[in-house]
Amino acid sequence: MTHDHDLVLRPTPAQTEAALNPPPGRNGGDLVVETLTGLGATTVFGLPGQHALGMFDALRRSDLRYVGLRVENNAGFAADAYGRVTGEAAPLLLSTGPGALTSLAALQEAAAASAPVLAISSQVPTAGLGGGRHGYLHELPDQAASFRGVVKSVHTVRTQSQIPSAIAAAWKSALSAPHGPVWVEIPQDVLLAGTSLPVVTAMDATPDELAPRPELTAVAAESLSRAERPAVIAGGGVVRADASGKLLALAERLNAPVVTTFGGKGAFPWEHPLSLQSWLEDRHTTDFLEDADVLLVVGSGLGELSSNYHTFKPRGRVIQIEADLGKLESNHPALGIHADARLALQALLETVEERTDAGAPDRVREVLRKVRERIAAQELTLEQDVLAAVRSALPADSPSFWDMTILAYWAWSAFDAQGPNTMHSAQGAGGLGYGFPAALGAAAADPTRPVLAVSGDGGALYSIAELATARQYDLNVTWLIIDDGGYGILREYMNDAFGQATATELTRPDYVALAESFGVPAVRTTPETLETDLAKALSAPGPSVVVLPAALRMFAPTHLGTD
Repeated sequence: MTHDHDLVLRPTPAQTEAALNPPPGRNGGDLVVETLTGLGATTVFGLPGQHALGMFDALRRSDLRYVGLRVENNAGFAADAYGRVTGEAAPLLLSTGPGALTSLAALQEAAAASAPVLAISSQVPTAGLGGGRHGYLHELPDQAASFRGVVKSVHTVRTQSQIPSAIAAAWKSALSAPHGPVWVEIPQDVLLAGTSLPVVTAMDATPDELAPRPELTAVAAESLSRAERPAVIAGGGVVRADASGKLLALAERLNAPVVTTFGGKGAFPWEHPLSLQSWLEDRHTTDFLEDADVLLVVGSGLGELSSNYHTFKPRGRVIQIEADLGKLESNHPALGIHADARLALQALLETVEERTDAGAPDRVREVLRKVRERIAAQELTLEQDVLAAVRSALPADSPSFWDMTILAYWAWSAFDAQGPNTMHSAQGAGGLGYGFPAALGAAAADPTRPVLAVSGDGGALYSIAELATARQYDLNVTWLIIDDGGYGILREYMNDAFGQATATELTRPDYVALAESFGVPAVRTTPETLETDLAKALSAPGPSVVVLPAALRMFAPTHLGTD
């Protein structure tokens, strides 16, 4: 009898010949790029540094495309976006110490948003590992410790023979649900030393599937089928799992209204009769969700932003499907189903009974009417017009990447993403500087569509250096900068809380002249001409900048109990 574990794939004669006679001039860095190629990578991001030169030298002997950014954190944001858009693990090549540490904020965002990023960093020479103070350049007592609380897994390599397996294990970790960033570090001497090891060919790093327990989905299906007022909260896990179609089918079978979180934008059709859209920072939506007798939460941990700042108190039964075990029932008691959203929704589709509820669309319309009336009473026409102009100018299938800025906060609630996996922001970790470098990563992934980046002037100053990257690689990104002379949302928060703002005002450059100095065409626009100017910039190949001087305001919150 032959068992599966007895089967061994035998090399072809050509593979045997290549293994016995590897090409000369290879080093440990070649093992890195060969492994990445064998895993299916085609594009890598990063920034060279002294200890990492072995990897970067090897790039020229490979077919991998390298996109180099000017700041490691921005390279991390670009890899994050590439991972979100493609669903592939995006390699990020970094150097030791300062270079590695500068990527931490980007890796935190990738972790919060479940973006698969494969960060590969150099290390000090092997003799310096273990915490001894040898005085190597860039030396840290324990570099990996800086990343353990941020990434999914950490892999330290000590010999060349460990390189393929460590990178394959990290790749598998990054792409197993929930997706996320991972960390591999390889000492300088291991990367630089010549190698006689065979060329790395195809690697098996198939991610594990996270299937739901059938007894749990049976209970969930029974509850949903018998519910009188079911509702659904769809989070970023639906988008990451490519489960939007299954969510739509389930919602229609149950006649259950659906609201998407800010990370789940586009997971459900915006204009669908059952769509509550994304108005989670509104008490009318919160009240509606609290009134559900069965609430299905898919791919969301119901964190601060998804729970109207933890004012959401469900009164009915909560069923939570979540791939991140740490988020399961972390905020509310629930029937917790630890599973990938796609597999769990498929299981529910196979077991729920069709539920009729002719009044569900009317209840949805009533909630949205109350939301519109609340916003209309605040005289925020400028903000709504600017957001509408952006939506009109942006092609429906073009991705957009939003920095932490007032227009993005509006977009979380009010922007129609017009499809899954098209609107992305830094709302996971909430750091500044995400929008433009992330858009560059998305443009590198798919040069056939224009990509939009949206920043305030404060966030833009984090990313100015990447205008050189956009020009060097001729990436098809239009960068909309809303220039209000400072950190606008912090100014608003401080004025509301303290009566005046401190440390929020900024001296800033002439963004149009600055962009043009990089060879990037730019235009200064107005709210009235924004749609035309933005559409023109998006339709032109290559990078461009559109600057809108405007002081936007946020709509009033409802979680403070004052609305």
